[in-house]
Amino acid sequence: MENIKKEGSEWFENPDFWNLYGPIMFDSQMWKEAGAVAHNIKLLSGKSEGMEAMEAGCGTGRITTSLALEGFNVIGVDIIQSELDAAKESAEDEGLDISYVNQDLRRLSFKNKFDLAVNVYNSFGYCDSIDDDTLILKNIYESLKEDGVFILECISRETAILYFTEGEWFERSGWTVLTEFEVSGLWEGLISRWTLIGKDGQRVFHQFTQRLYSAKELRETLLKIGYRKVEVFGEWDKSPYNQKARTMIIRAQK
Repeated sequence: MENIKKEGSEWFENPDFWNLYGPIMFDSQMWKEAGAVAHNIKLLSGKSEGMEAMEAGCGTGRITTSLALEGFNVIGVDIIQSELDAAKESAEDEGLDISYVNQDLRRLSFKNKFDLAVNVYNSFGYCDSIDDDTLILKNIYESLKEDGVFILECISRETAILYFTEGEWFERSGWTVLTEFEVSGLWEGLISRWTLIGKDGQRVFHQFTQRLYSAKELRETLLKIGYRKVEVFGEWDKSPYNQKARTMIIRAQK
């Protein structure tokens, strides 16, 4: 069984991983949903057309493209150049002029530039250390103008417990896919194992762990970083973050 691994770096820095697993993890359905998600981001943020926005960890540009169609001046930032190249092509297909920057969010260089920053589609919590996760949040804070808003949407410890499944089989992008999930520590992380099985019997395996934060932990971290107001919701319509929460959505205002 082939195991995708790049020595000396974290798994999310490996272009080979994204070239193979990206179309499977982020399928066409997510592209269809992107417009509605971007519109919800706009409503929740309170920001308007013509303002400066950044998607931190933009991947192939689903949200950057959709935010641009909502009227924002958008910059997409990602660590994988091939993802940025695909995002640029998608923007050009829509007749949009979007800037894409190849940068590690742990070394994000923007200062006081954006009215809005977003990190969605469960793209947070994969660094090897809590310090690196916190550094990303600090850098995003520094990138915002005064009164800027950061929107974070991802799985939390609570929603991981609510919706835990041990795994599933499905067909996607020409592969049979087996996903298996396991709790790490005292619900400190969620271990994901993805096995791809090709029609010729080829098998490709990858395992990674996402650190799980409670909503309370993230809210306190963001306040400590300097945000003056941090709200947590269970859905884009501002539903309460309670036992019925579908996801965790944080709105943090600088």
